Amino acid sequence: MFKLIYAPGDGIGPEIGDVALKILRFELDKYGVEYKIIPILFGGVSIDKFGVPLSDDALSLIKNSDAVLLGSVGGPKWDNADPSVRPEKGLLALRKECEAYANYRPAKIYGPLKDASPLKRSIIDRGVDIMIVRELSGGIYFGKRSEGEDEAFDTEYYSRPEIERIVKAGFECAMKRGKKLCLVDKANVLASSRLWRKIFGEISSDYPKVETSSMYVDNAAMQLSSAPYKFDTIVTSNLFGDILSDEAAVITGSIGMLPSASIGKIDIFEPIHGSAPDIAGKNIANPIGMILSAAMLFRYNLNMSGPADEIEKAVDRVLNKGLRTADIYDRSAEAETAGKTLVKVSTTEIGEAILNELE
Repeated sequence: MFKLIYAPGDGIGPEIGDVALKILRFELDKYGVEYKIIPILFGGVSIDKFGVPLSDDALSLIKNSDAVLLGSVGGPKWDNADPSVRPEKGLLALRKECEAYANYRPAKIYGPLKDASPLKRSIIDRGVDIMIVRELSGGIYFGKRSEGEDEAFDTEYYSRPEIERIVKAGFECAMKRGKKLCLVDKANVLASSRLWRKIFGEISSDYPKVETSSMYVDNAAMQLSSAPYKFDTIVTSNLFGDILSDEAAVITGSIGMLPSASIGKIDIFEPIHGSAPDIAGKNIANPIGMILSAAMLFRYNLNMSGPADEIEKAVDRVLNKGLRTADIYDRSAEAETAGKTLVKVSTTEIGEAILNELE
């Protein structure tokens, strides 16, 4: 029995989550998966009811599940709350309790949305489909630190087991994609990066089908914005992954399209965008990031590439037909060059269109 926790969250979370859940249920039923979906309150709505972003009851349910499908959390309503109980604290607690150590952040430019990217068309036309595998539970964010009036320090610390498990995750991810893996580090300066590079080389022998390379982070940042087509899968540390995954998200030009997965003892799947409280309840939010997060759930938790491929291709077909939510609606160059009429649709309408493609 596959047990899924559904935490719709705040703002637009319930709107996009309910659309994604319909598509997820359809594919689970189609492939004969026995499952149970358990809804919980998480984030700001949990603070309103229980006084904390992640209640003990919700945590107990999560610990007895296989995965979490998570909507966006937070908003101005809780900005002035006690820092110890803000929605963001719930996210950190969730990742810790789920022992999530690897964050998968894809950055893909869909053909119909090429004009939304800030990059030149000559670059985009060569294809952008990148996966960044970021170490999530160690490094400088969790190292020893001190902060005083006149001096401060943060420590970058990694152990062999921490590096081995994230590097293996990078290789496993690359095997499901284009079988190319690039390690991004700063081995010319940092001792921790030299340990990453050593272990990366050792583990590479276990994956002879994967083409490997390594690159300093400053060069990687430049290459992402000038030649992103060179990359397939990237594995890197917490700090570098945090920065590079945001850069990669920007070059796609459509943050509402991007999903993510945090892999660990219990896997978490969520879109990368925020809760957008200014448009909540208007049925205009883009649910595709959440829908593609469901596709990632199939691929990386259930190890089912069939439904993952079907969802991704259905999204592509709907976009090719010219359907757009408000955030990606544009009548400019794309419509002129492609000779198609774009249609602005609601959250539920684009969800229904994707479901129809699957049916």
